[in-house]
Amino acid sequence: MANSTGPSKTVFPPTGAPRLRVQAPRRWWYSYLALLAAVGILSTIAGLFARRFQGAITNWLKIRPVAANSWQATLVARPRTLTKSDMEEISRLAPQQQAECLLELAIERPDLSLGLIHRNLTSWRGHLEDSDRLFHLVLQALNSDDPQVRIASVEIDLAANNLVKSLESVEKLQRQIQGGTEARYMALWRLGALGNRGVEPSQVFGTLKLYAHSRNQEVRFWAVEGLAMLGNGPSLDALLDILAHDPAAQVRRRAANGLSKSGLFTAAQRLAAVPQLLNLLDEDSLDAATQNLVGATLEAVTGASFGKNAAAWRDWWAHHDTREKHPPHSRKGMLLA
Repeated sequence: MANSTGPSKTVFPPTGAPRLRVQAPRRWWYSYLALLAAVGILSTIAGLFARRFQGAITNWLKIRPVAANSWQATLVARPRTLTKSDMEEISRLAPQQQAECLLELAIERPDLSLGLIHRNLTSWRGHLEDSDRLFHLVLQALNSDDPQVRIASVEIDLAANNLVKSLESVEKLQRQIQGGTEARYMALWRLGALGNRGVEPSQVFGTLKLYAHSRNQEVRFWAVEGLAMLGNGPSLDALLDILAHDPAAQVRRRAANGLSKSGLFTAAQRLAAVPQLLNLLDEDSLDAATQNLVGATLEAVTGASFGKNAAAWRDWWAHHDTREKHPPHSRKGMLLA
């Protein structure tokens, strides 16, 4: 970068004159050093920002260990119910530490903390920060086998981002999605979470389905995450279609993950998708990699293990317990394969 004096240039003295090396003006070096410092600062800021957003597809749901303080670690390890003394100690913590402590406790012992979480949600609102520690605890809780722990983590995340259960919050997230910045990725994810908690689910589904067909692969990826968080019948059908037809293998894998593991679908909803998954195994248009995904999804949903052997799966399904083949609240119009 040059200043008003310009960068130093090689100067050729008159013929026969002694050659002298012309030094760069001192101000140029100051400018150069200032530029290096600025680049360093910007790199640091970018690195911190990237922890949440950049490279989000490859790093998504890779949970880093979250260190607990000694009191929290001791409490989590206690194989008993919370005492009055424990509750008083938790109540003396700041809201941020309360939320983190109780969510961490819910991951280990849901029976000890879920009631306290829901009791405190209203008072926490406006006092929580969407910190890295809290966010990673949310992601850990979303891997819980207990659906109530997953729901508690969503409620805390919404409170930490000051998203009340209202149409205004849906519209706020939609504006972020339309803005085209990196904030749209988490907005797609949280939009699905709001819909799951009963806030304008039809409108939420329409938005997520629209962006699930974006030309931008990364946007489609996060729309798939939002559909998994929405966790209703229409979003299940949408994920099945994406698993079969999205042009990007990475997006198809996330759809499979949403159907089998991640998000907020219930076990009954996932099991209700088995007939359509069986139909996909027979779809000649699917490549081998996608058929492998379908087989892996069936295994994750059912606990059985037949790979992509359609005949074995159909035989197993035909002899499976009728009550499980027709779980309560299964969606109408879904035919058995």
